[in-house]
Amino acid sequence: MMRLIIRYFTALTLGLLLVFCGSVAMADEIVCLQCHAGLEGYLSAPVGEWRTSIHAANRISCPDCHGGDPTDFGMAMSPERGFIGAPKYGEVPAFCGRCHVGVKNDYLSSAHGKALNSGGPQCVSCHGNHSVQRASLELINQKTCTRCHEFGRAEEIRNAMGETDRMIAGIQSDLESLAKLGIRVSEMEGETFALRNDFHRLFHTVDVEKVREETAGFQQRGAGVRGEIEAIQGKLGDRKLIGAAVVGMLFLLSLICFLIRKTYQHHEQAQHRSPDA
Repeated sequence: MMRLIIRYFTALTLGLLLVFCGSVAMADEIVCLQCHAGLEGYLSAPVGEWRTSIHAANRISCPDCHGGDPTDFGMAMSPERGFIGAPKYGEVPAFCGRCHVGVKNDYLSSAHGKALNSGGPQCVSCHGNHSVQRASLELINQKTCTRCHEFGRAEEIRNAMGETDRMIAGIQSDLESLAKLGIRVSEMEGETFALRNDFHRLFHTVDVEKVREETAGFQQRGAGVRGEIEAIQGKLGDRKLIGAAVVGMLFLLSLICFLIRKTYQHHEQAQHRSPDA
């Protein structure tokens, strides 16, 4: 009886904890997004933009970047609760770099980063602010880059990264297919995620030669994951062949049994029709 009470109490406690956590998770949308959604012009624009972003897809929301208290309307934008607001133009790399540390370092050492204080491009210039999209080579395009300079150098970098980027995308697709079959691929997914992030950091160096020099190393890392995938696919192929062979043998055995039965039936019928029967 005591064990039953303990189990019931534990289940109730966990249930209340989940409800509480869910309420806290939703509080961000209630306080920040609902408030701004009711405003006009540029104050409401971030709501719709954020909903289409990679940040929203990964549950990274207002307070994760801007600070503040997402559970309290009155104190949501209070510095006492950690609210830091929007950064100034030159502060953006440090602002985004709190999460994207490696990218920030690559950027600051690049031609773009060195031109920051004289109006050079920073994170928002290429990625946008609230409508941040999933990082891809599609972000390196003529429309975006020619706002500041000719597209030639950026296009060279994009072309140099294209083959490896497609290889990584293919690996990710194959891992998704294996996962759907119930195969554990979490470790390989982690390796591929790190590979993709590290590889995409190369662009922020804005250095064509560095991209070309380091691409081989990334392809080698990808080849390692690809080898693991092909090994699994090979085993699956062997299983399919064995399964097909077993099915074929069962079909053949069924056919033989059927023919034996028909032969026996014909023999029985012949005996019944015989005058000596």
